[in-house]
Amino acid sequence: MTNPKAQTTVETLRWRSERLELIDQRVLPAKIECVACDSAASVAQAIRDMVVRGAPAIGCAAAYGVALEALRHRDAGVEPFRAAMAQAFEVLAASRPTAVNLFWALARMRSLIRQSAELLPPELADALLALAHEILAEDVRINRAMGAHGAALLADGARVLTHCNAGALATGGHGTALGVIRSAVEAGKRIQVIADETRPFLQGARLTAWEMVQEQIPVTLITDNMAGFLMSLGEVDAVIVGADRVAANGDVANKIGTYMVAVLARRHGIPFYVACPLSTIDLTIADGGAIPIEERAAAEVTGFRECQWAAHGAKVRNPAFDVTPADLVTALITERGVIHRPDTHAITALMAERPAA
Repeated sequence: MTNPKAQTTVETLRWRSERLELIDQRVLPAKIECVACDSAASVAQAIRDMVVRGAPAIGCAAAYGVALEALRHRDAGVEPFRAAMAQAFEVLAASRPTAVNLFWALARMRSLIRQSAELLPPELADALLALAHEILAEDVRINRAMGAHGAALLADGARVLTHCNAGALATGGHGTALGVIRSAVEAGKRIQVIADETRPFLQGARLTAWEMVQEQIPVTLITDNMAGFLMSLGEVDAVIVGADRVAANGDVANKIGTYMVAVLARRHGIPFYVACPLSTIDLTIADGGAIPIEERAAAEVTGFRECQWAAHGAKVRNPAFDVTPADLVTALITERGVIHRPDTHAITALMAERPAA
C-alpha cells in the first residue's frame, strides 16, 4: 500500500520566461515568494544570501547561472562571449565554498564548453541551457533512487530525527534525507519525523517542518539541545541527515550541529545515516580536515531578522558547517546503493562502478 500524500510538489527551482525562479527560503514559512535571476551574478548573490541553499539545489542553480550568462551574451562575438563566461564561472565559484555540488555542476558546464569549441555563441548558449535542464531533472531521478535505497533501512513506525533541511527545498525535488523519508512513506511505512530546529538559521524549524506539514507526514519540532534527552528516553530510532561534502574517507561536512547529533547517536546506539548523491563525494579530499568551512555573518547568531537578543559587543563565531568523522556514520545512502561503515576503499569502489543501464 502506497501513500500518495508523500508526493512532493515543492519547486525549489524553475525555468520561466527565460529566467531562473527560486523559492526565497529566507521568508518561509511565513510566505511563499520567488526571486527571479537573469544572470550569473544574480544567481551567485542568491546562493550567498541563502535564497537557495542545500548542496544539490546550489549545484542546479549554478548550472542555470552559467546558462543565463551564456544567453545574455549569445549575440556577442566569440571573444566577448568567452570573457563573459570566464567571469560567470569565477563569480559562481566564489558564492559558497563548502558545497561541493557547486563545483561539480560548474565542472560539467565547463566540460561542455570545452567539448563544443566548434559551436557559435547562440548554439553554445542553447546547449548550456539544455544541460542545466538535464542537471535539474537528473537530480530528481537521483534523489528518487536514493530514497528507494534508504527507505529499506527504516522500519515501519520508525521515529526519525533529522537536522537542518535536506528535503525538496535543498534539491531539485524529493530531497536527500527527507527523500528517504518520503520514499518510506510512499511505500506505506508509518514514519514520524523529529526535526531539530537547527540554529542559527532555523532551517529545521522553518523549512523541514514546513515540508512535512505540507505533505501530512507527522513531524515534531525540537530545539537542537533536546536531541540527546529524547535519545536517552528511547524516542529516536534512527537519524538521517544530508551532506554538503563527503571526503574520500567518508568524513561528512554538513550543517553545524550534525557532529553533535552523530556523537549522541553513537552514545545511544542509534544508526546515523547520511543521504548524499555521488556528486557530493569529493575524492580529491582525503579526509574532513581539508574541507573548507564557511564562516557566516555574526548577525545570524545575535538575532533573527529585526530582533536582536544577544548582548552588544559580544564576539561571535558562526561556522556554517561541521565535520562528522566517518567512524560515526553507520552508512552513506547514495543513488547506487548503501555504503555501510564507509571508508576510502568502499567509497572508491562504489564511485568506480558503472551506472546501471
